[in-house]
Amino acid sequence: MTTFSKAARAAILLIGATSIVLPVAASAQSKKEAAAAAAAAAPKLSPEFRKAALPVQTALAAKDYATTEAMLPAAVAAAKTDDDRYFADVFRLQLASGKLTVQAAGDPRAFAAGQTALIAPLDALIANPITAKDEVGRFSNIRGKIEYDQKRYAQASAFFERARASGFVESELGLNIVRSKLEGGDITGGVAALRAEIAAEAAAGRKAPETWYGYAVSKLNAAKMRPEMIEWMQMEIKAYPTAKNWRNAIIIYGFEGATAAALDKRQKVDLFRLLRVNKALADQNDYAEYAQDLSDIGLPEEAKAVIEEGRALGKIPATSANNNMLFAEANKAIQAEGPLAGLEKKAAAAASGALASATGDAYFGVGNYAKAIELYKMSLSKGSSKPDEVNTHLGMAAALMGDKEGARSAFALVKTSPRTEIVKFWMLWVDQVPGA
Repeated sequence: MTTFSKAARAAILLIGATSIVLPVAASAQSKKEAAAAAAAAAPKLSPEFRKAALPVQTALAAKDYATTEAMLPAAVAAAKTDDDRYFADVFRLQLASGKLTVQAAGDPRAFAAGQTALIAPLDALIANPITAKDEVGRFSNIRGKIEYDQKRYAQASAFFERARASGFVESELGLNIVRSKLEGGDITGGVAALRAEIAAEAAAGRKAPETWYGYAVSKLNAAKMRPEMIEWMQMEIKAYPTAKNWRNAIIIYGFEGATAAALDKRQKVDLFRLLRVNKALADQNDYAEYAQDLSDIGLPEEAKAVIEEGRALGKIPATSANNNMLFAEANKAIQAEGPLAGLEKKAAAAASGALASATGDAYFGVGNYAKAIELYKMSLSKGSSKPDEVNTHLGMAAALMGDKEGARSAFALVKTSPRTEIVKFWMLWVDQVPGA
């Protein structure tokens, strides 16, 4: 999320160049209709104000701010009507802006530091009933930026909202509303506004910058709005499915904070598997924890495969004692377990679906997803005591085979937390990869 450009702010606020010309006595018109239209459109200025204001306008046009400052109080005092006051406040605004421009001498920081001098005339113009709607929008936008710079975020948000309601259009206006809400602590309102900006970008055929998602995530994290933060991280993955984003989201969801304590090893393994398919396992520590959890839940085939992959990718050095030990233990367990075909026969003969599910997990671990699916379906047909776990694994196996519809169907049967959250992550991946 970019910050305000101070140079841009200064440029917007340099309204001294705006030409406000006081009307003079109308000359004869050749057509009565034109004369009548001109008379109707002309401001209703009192003679007293016109007399006091004309020399002020002349001094302003010459950028003679000392003379303007000396003469302006008389014009302000002579203002009797809303039209009078409108022009008097325009002069006040031009004088304040002109002086500030001279004092800042091209330094945006100096201009920003003195821009509170613009507040009084801007507020008067916004409140004046004759100020045109488009000017109310423009002036409100300037006021919003001044309030934002003063860290008065609620006031800034109100001015930006008024600018939008007045029909003011600027590329940064929507984001300024987002920023003022989020910086002011209105996290719910801010992320809702940002969601609308992302939707508007999509409707215009553009992709919202990745930094927008990160901005929302950081604010939600600081506000301890964890479920909403995870949702925004998933939105970021959907828009930008990089290994880095996958890793950040899954690690924060499943391995940090309250969720990490709530998940068991089987559930964490399913998240590790998603990290693996997205090439988001970072280093030997990731591989070691993944392999250890696999060994602990009785899946030595997959533990061995994970360590072999880490070695092949250069993530696990040959000198890694911990991973070498895990690899040796996995080999011993595989030998003790015997061929998977024997376990498959026992699973088919068993009364319950527990052994079928476990054997399906073993086939999953060696990459035989078709056979894993057979065993998972067998487990469910026998009345599995853990249908959500089995359907999670059934959907994962289907996804890894490229069967998107089969994956979606299985994931849709998962009904309880935290597996519902786990399959939501897997569904993000299913929606991103090619089908079978």
